[in-house]
Amino acid sequence: QVQLVESGGGLVQAGGSLTLSCAAAGRTFSDYAMAWFRQAPGKESEFVAAVSRAGKRTHYADFVKGRFTISRDNAKNTMVLRMNRLNPENTAVYFCAARWTVTGATPTHDYDYWGQGTQVTVSS
Repeated sequence: QVQLVESGGGLVQAGGSLTLSCAAAGRTFSDYAMAWFRQAPGKESEFVAAVSRAGKRTHYADFVKGRFTISRDNAKNTMVLRMNRLNPENTAVYFCAARWTVTGATPTHDYDYWGQGTQVTVSS
C-alpha cells in the first residue's frame, strides 16, 4: 500500500500561482511513477501531469501549456506541482496518484494509488 496526502490547495485570483505537494508513505517511493489528476465540478477526472520514477521524464496535458511544472524529491518522498498563471478553468480538486512501474515511463492512466485531493479555486 502507498498512502498519498496532498496539500497546498486554496483560493487564488486569476493570474496567480499555487504549489501543490504530495507526500507519500508506505512503499519505496522511487518505484512509482507519479502524477496529478484533477476533477472539476460536473466533469470527469482528467490527467494533468506525470513524472517518471527518477524524475527525469515529465509529461503534461495539452491544457497546461507550459504553465505547470511537476517535480519530485525521492529522498523526501514528495512530489510537487507548481501552477502559474492560473485561470478559473483550473478550478478543481487536484489528486496525486502513484503507479508501480519498472520503467521510466510517465503513464497518463491506470494509476494504482490515489490521495484524497486538495481543492484549488481560482477566482476571476
